[in-house]
Amino acid sequence: MKILKIQALRGPNIWSVYRKKLIQMRLDLEEAEQTPTNLIPGFRERIEALLPSLISHRCSEGCEGGFFIRVKEGTWMGHVIEHIALEIQTLAGMDTGFGRTRETKTPGVYNVVFSYIEESVGAFAAEAAVRIAEALIAGTEYDIDADIQEMRKIRERDRLGPSTGSIVEEAVARDIPWIRLGTNSLVQLGYGINQIRFQATITNKTSHIAVDIACNKEQTKRLLEAASIPVAGGGICRDEEGLEEIINKIGYPIVLKPLDGNHGKGASINVTTIEDARAGLEFAQKYGPRVIVEKFITGFDFRVLVIDNKVVAAAQRVPAHVKGNGKNTIQELIDIENTDPRRGYGHENVLTEISVDRDTTDLLDKKGYDLETVPGQDEIVYLKSTANLSTGGTSVDVTDMMHPENIFLSERIARVIGLDVCGIDIMAENLTQPLKENGGVILEVNAAPGFRMHLAPSEGLPRNVASPVIDMLYPPGKESRIPIFAVTGTNGKTTTTRLLAHIVKNNGFKVGFTTSDGIYVQNHMLEKGDTTGPFSAEYILKDPTVEFAVLETARGGILRSGLGYSRCDIGIITNIQEDHLGLNDIHDLDDLSKVKRVVVRSVKKDGWAILNGDDAECIKIAKELDCNVAYFCMDEDSRKAKELAKEGKVHAVYENGFITIKKGEWKIRIEKASHVPLTLGGKAKFMIANVLAASLASYLWGFKTDDISLSLQTFIPGAAQTPGRMNIFNFRKFTVLIDFAHNPAGYRAVEEYLQNVEATQKIGIIAGVGDRRDEDIRECAEIAGRMFDHIIIRQEKHLRGRTDENINGLILEGIARSGRNVTHEIIAKETDAIKHAIDNAQEGSYITALSDVVANAIEIVQGYLDKENEEIIAE
Repeated sequence: MKILKIQALRGPNIWSVYRKKLIQMRLDLEEAEQTPTNLIPGFRERIEALLPSLISHRCSEGCEGGFFIRVKEGTWMGHVIEHIALEIQTLAGMDTGFGRTRETKTPGVYNVVFSYIEESVGAFAAEAAVRIAEALIAGTEYDIDADIQEMRKIRERDRLGPSTGSIVEEAVARDIPWIRLGTNSLVQLGYGINQIRFQATITNKTSHIAVDIACNKEQTKRLLEAASIPVAGGGICRDEEGLEEIINKIGYPIVLKPLDGNHGKGASINVTTIEDARAGLEFAQKYGPRVIVEKFITGFDFRVLVIDNKVVAAAQRVPAHVKGNGKNTIQELIDIENTDPRRGYGHENVLTEISVDRDTTDLLDKKGYDLETVPGQDEIVYLKSTANLSTGGTSVDVTDMMHPENIFLSERIARVIGLDVCGIDIMAENLTQPLKENGGVILEVNAAPGFRMHLAPSEGLPRNVASPVIDMLYPPGKESRIPIFAVTGTNGKTTTTRLLAHIVKNNGFKVGFTTSDGIYVQNHMLEKGDTTGPFSAEYILKDPTVEFAVLETARGGILRSGLGYSRCDIGIITNIQEDHLGLNDIHDLDDLSKVKRVVVRSVKKDGWAILNGDDAECIKIAKELDCNVAYFCMDEDSRKAKELAKEGKVHAVYENGFITIKKGEWKIRIEKASHVPLTLGGKAKFMIANVLAASLASYLWGFKTDDISLSLQTFIPGAAQTPGRMNIFNFRKFTVLIDFAHNPAGYRAVEEYLQNVEATQKIGIIAGVGDRRDEDIRECAEIAGRMFDHIIIRQEKHLRGRTDENINGLILEGIARSGRNVTHEIIAKETDAIKHAIDNAQEGSYITALSDVVANAIEIVQGYLDKENEEIIAE
């Protein structure tokens, strides 16, 4: 078997608009296509032995063991690989269960689709599942445990930490969108101007000064002392001389820890001799030159969490330890403890596995123990000097036991330091008494405190401490999203997107939009090129200045990664026509429709899908939508328009020369089409359709008809505003039109326009694109033969595996099919072809360049026009 491609879908996609995280693997079964599972001797027995947990997969049988029934009866290897990929992720601690396997139009080639929790793990699972299936077919041994452990490592490396993850989960529960910024824990909540950023548990509301204070333990201590808050006595030293001075002042026992340390690294506690103190100094200085020396306070280690100046949780932290039974060694007790299902690798479970390190051996040495020592019955042996969960510690929730005086103290500490999310470490006998009574002290104040001990304590009530964080970041009434208009279709996407962006801007919003020409924010092009995919959409949604997004959404991005947003407010399909067929498993209009409908299926329930009422494929799509649906029609007497009027539904029509919104039979005329520059005086019918779509969307959003009308009149088409979309350049003796038409529907639209144009000679510059079907190239050429008197065939770019001779031959066949006596010539280079046409243009000629490299064509023609204007001025 051969993996042809693995891609991650991260948003609404052709397989599901709800399950956004899917791996799609294109798999060639090769010889395995001829051997379903029931024809492979011993396959069922081997897969049941290797992955017995697959018995929980119900499959299409709908019962436990359903998948194994399918294997016994005979199923294809793509289906088997789908289930293996899902199950090994589950065994690695990432329970996920959605899958689909479908054969493509290429025999033996399948799309194997399954859900994932972590993208990198999902990609690994795809490859591992194929390896496992091959081993099962061959009957060879396979170390599946190694794959599962590797997936756990990958997850630990790439996942969000437990604190960050909990905040994201709470945001998702409240329907707040999020974007991970990079590969660390920096996360954006919300879109555009309504975004909030946080990293771990530091938010963009967190004071930089407060973080600096919390990170400077010496300064923290001084501020707390000045505020009459109890702290442990001690000081800072850099060498043994300073160490001895502090010890002489505070006496034993002491604690040593690096000034700039965290997670308990480099700490030594309960030090009672100068020799151990010097060793502790050396150990701490591995993490930084300055070392804190403090009086060791007996009692228990507590962490109090204060969010937005309110105590939300408190936990007693217990260092990693084992309890003796008089029979097992310490190492054996550690191994037994690590079998606790609550313990896992890194942060994957409630507790972390206990590892043996220098801190462990030092503690054992002090007791005269080693790993082979057998502790007595019920003897507690501590294995770490600090109680951090990341080193195997446990936690006990004590939130409800806090004395009101300690709650007041903790909330006051958060304000003294200035942290919005504040972790306070306390050493005391308990928190049920005021610290001033039981001698407890504040050890540290932490910026970015971990949440895991509160979210999932070893004992006591779990606390949803992420909730008050979201309450703080998004208080009631604060929006997290921005309006999103998404535009797709075969032709007219870019023009409709630009017109909508113009209308939105004229209504006072700072708009960001994406097109096949580039990414724009407030009409400034920030990125050039075809930017109609999910990454470009995300670019707009990440921009903190954007108040409103208008996103052109093309088929390629949907197929590669899904949508770049979870849902939109209004989705528009301009039309669905034959284009790009034969590519990426899109072979006919039904296939293409499945891609385009992803946009309108992602419309929120109270949003609107705007569909072309003259397009049969669009009408079919409406039946499966659960949002509001509205249509635009070019003829108010069409079957669909009459049906909508009879039902009293809102729709847009072109009637009596007007762009009109209808509610039943009631008409709201927005503007006369001939007054809308984009329609070229009402001659460009396909542009009128684009105007109808944009006008209807704007009206349904709530913009006033007068404002829509003004926007339509002030949107001036041209090389700057709508590059490559019916750009007309008027010379003294002839005219040049540049358009991006590249498929039969686009060619027919230009043909319809040129029928209304008077010219002594109509000259066309055309080319074929290598990745189109033969019939598409021929049909475009046939249309060109109908609308032009002379054709210049150029061929320079986008051959995509074909030869010039092959494409030119198809073009000539198409021209011949037009039945007209059309002259032609071949000029390979586009720039030469355009220059040749202009240099030899007769008076009254109309030159049409149907260009796939719009910028180059516009630049050449504009240069000629500028030169002519200079000559006119000189005259």
